[in-house]
Amino acid sequence: MFHKIKNVFALPEYKLSVQFSEGVTKIYDVKPLFEKIPLFAGLKNDQAEFTCVSVDVGGYGIVWNDELDLSCDELWENGVQVDTPFDGLMAFSDATELWGLNESTLRKAITYGKLVNGVDVCKFGKQWVVSVEAMKREYGSGNERV
Repeated sequence: MFHKIKNVFALPEYKLSVQFSEGVTKIYDVKPLFEKIPLFAGLKNDQAEFTCVSVDVGGYGIVWNDELDLSCDELWENGVQVDTPFDGLMAFSDATELWGLNESTLRKAITYGKLVNGVDVCKFGKQWVVSVEAMKREYGSGNERV
């Protein structure tokens, strides 16, 4: 099973903060890879390179360069989940992908009161955000990913 990555940020002590589309944030420690995988040893000596981490196209991994990457499964399975104020929230676009719905379905759910604005959903600028719990309540577990 794949978990899509929304954002990744380099932290001190060769750790990464990885935000997944499911509304979960995990901290991943890269240091053990320095010994296990020779390519990662180069990051140990180049803090500037380490901080250049980015989300791979499609969100199924992270990359530093053409030779150095990590899969979303590795980050999910070996990262440590942390609590943030944004846990359990996801963009409509992520929710529709995970539940196999159309965004108009979610907008109609707000209009008809299935999803309550300010409780289950909220709009920030042009972006709607929905809680994972509200999605599970109204649409089931969703693609067995959340």
